[in-house]
Amino acid sequence: MSLRQKLLLLLSLTVAAAVAAVAWTVLTRIRHVFEQRDQEETALFVSQFQREFQHRSAEVIESIDHLAASERARSMAFEMVQSGDAWPYLKEAQSLAQLAQLDFLEIVGPDGNVVSSAQFPARFGYAEPAAARAGADAFLKREELPDGSAALGLFAVRPIRSAEPAVHLIGGKKLDQSFLADLPAAPGMTIGLYAADAGKDSPALFDPASFYQGGGLVPNAPRYASLIQAARQTGRQTTAILSLGSRGEESASVTAIPLKSNSGAVLAVLTVAISRAGLVAAQQHIRAIAYAVASGGILLAIIFSLWITARVSHPIEQLARAAEEVAEGNWDVHVPERGRDEVAVLARSFNRMTTELTAQRERLVQSERVAAWRELARRLAHELKNPLFPLQITVENLVRARALSPAEFNEVFDESTRTLSMEIANLKTIIGRFSDFSKMPRPQLESVDAAAVVQRVRSLYEPAADAGIVFQTELPRDPMPLSADPELLHRALSNLVLNAIDAMPSGGTLTLSAKPLDTLIEIRVADTGEGLTPEECERLFTPYYTTKQHGTGLGLAVVQSVIADHGGTIAVESAPSRGATFIITLPKAPA
Repeated sequence: MSLRQKLLLLLSLTVAAAVAAVAWTVLTRIRHVFEQRDQEETALFVSQFQREFQHRSAEVIESIDHLAASERARSMAFEMVQSGDAWPYLKEAQSLAQLAQLDFLEIVGPDGNVVSSAQFPARFGYAEPAAARAGADAFLKREELPDGSAALGLFAVRPIRSAEPAVHLIGGKKLDQSFLADLPAAPGMTIGLYAADAGKDSPALFDPASFYQGGGLVPNAPRYASLIQAARQTGRQTTAILSLGSRGEESASVTAIPLKSNSGAVLAVLTVAISRAGLVAAQQHIRAIAYAVASGGILLAIIFSLWITARVSHPIEQLARAAEEVAEGNWDVHVPERGRDEVAVLARSFNRMTTELTAQRERLVQSERVAAWRELARRLAHELKNPLFPLQITVENLVRARALSPAEFNEVFDESTRTLSMEIANLKTIIGRFSDFSKMPRPQLESVDAAAVVQRVRSLYEPAADAGIVFQTELPRDPMPLSADPELLHRALSNLVLNAIDAMPSGGTLTLSAKPLDTLIEIRVADTGEGLTPEECERLFTPYYTTKQHGTGLGLAVVQSVIADHGGTIAVESAPSRGATFIITLPKAPA
C-alpha cells in the first residue's frame, strides 16, 4: 500500500471515527432526553389519572350517599324490612340507577342477597359479598353482565339507615372508553385500558377485544400482549419499547400500570404509549447530517491526501526511485529540490550523499587500481624472483667455467643448459597463468545436470588423490538442470577440489554434495583440513592472494569469476582446525 493510499485510508478512518463518535454521543444524549421526557410525561399523566380516579370515586360515593339518603330509598328499605317481601322491588334498581346516573346499581337485602340489579336483573337472590364493605372508600370491581361479558367499574357500598337490619346499595360507574376520553393525554400520547378476565394470564390468551382506548379498540393490540401480561403477573409498573408498525417511527415507549382491587388482585392494566416518532425523526436527521459530514470529510480527506501527495508523497516516491537507481549502480542520479520543508532537506541531503558517494567511488577505484597494480607487481616480483635466482647462478657458473678445461666446461655447460631450460619453462608457466586469468572466456550456456558435473570431477581426481583422502558424494536421484557452461563449471569445481586436497596433507574426507532449493541449485565442496581464519576467509577470493607457500593466488579468483559470470554466488564457511566448506549457488535452468 502506497503512502497516498495509507494517508487517504487514515484520514478517512479518522473523519469517519470522529463523525461516528460525535453522532453516537448526540444520539445517546437525545435518546436520554426523550426518555427522560417520556418518563416525566408518564409520571405527570399517572398523577393526573390518580386525581381523575379519585374524582370519579368521589362522584360515585356522592351519588350512592345521596341515593341512600333519599326518601324513596329509605321508604323502600323500611317497607322491605317490615314486610319481609322483596318481590315488589325487583326492578327498583333500574329506576334508582337512572335517577342517580349510575352505570351499576344493586339493592342487597338484609340477608345479603341481591333484591334488584340494574345491570343484571337475573341475579335476584344471589349472594353479594361486596355488601360487607359498606361505608368504605370506592373500589375497583369487575361486574358480570347478562351477555357473559364483564365490565370494570368504580363501586361504593352504602347502607340505607331507615331500618334494621340494613338494606345496602352497591353502585358504580364504568371505567370505559368515555372515561379514557376524559383523561388529559399529552400530544403523541395514547391511553389504553385492558380489562380482560384475570384468568387469561398468558400472551397466547390475550384478548384484543378487551383492550380499548378513547376512540375505540387499540390498533395492533397483540403487540402489547407481552408487556400487559408482564404487568399483570408481576403487579408492578412495566415499561418497554414496542414496535407498533412496520416502520421505525411507529414505535412507542409504553408503560403498563396495573389497576388492583383492594385485595391486591390485578383487575385491569392501564397503558400509556408515547410515540417515538419525534425521537426517530431526530435520530434520522442526525444520521443524515452525520452521513453528509462524513462524506464531506472524506472528500476533504481525498483532496488533502492529493495535496500531501504532491508535497510529500511524490517527492518521497522520487527519492525511493532514485535510491533504487543508486542501488543498481547509477550514482549520478539527482532528485529535484523544491521548498524548504523536511522533504526538501531530505532531497538535498540525498543529492549531497550521491555526490559524495560518486567522489568516494572515484577515489576508491583509483585506490583499488593502484593497490591492484602494487599487488600484481608484488606477486610478479615474487613469482619471477624464484626462477631468476637459479638463472643468475647458472650464468655465473658458466662464466667461471670458461677457465676450466674443455671437458669440465662441457659438463658444466650441459648441467647449466638443463637448469636454464627448466627455469625458462617455469617462467612460461607463470606467464601463462596470468595470461589465462586476464582473458577468461564468456560462458557458453547450455542445460547441464549439476549431479553429472560433480560426478565427473570426482571421477577425475579421486584416483589421483593420496590414499589418505576419502571422497564422498551426496546427490539426489532426480536430475538438477543448470543453465551453465560445462567446461567452465568443471574448471571451477576442479580448482576447489585441488584446494581441498592441498588443505589435507595428512589425509581426510572430501565431500561433494548438491541439492535443489526453490529457484537455485546449491553445490558444496567440503574438506576436513586445517581450516581458515576469519581474516583469510574475507580475502580468500582476492586475486593474487594465497595461503599456500606456492601458487599465484589466482585459483579462487578464477572460481569466483566463473560463478559470477553464471549469475551465481560463492561463499566459504570455515574455522581453524575445522575444515572449510565452499558453497556455490547457481540458478536453475528455465523449464
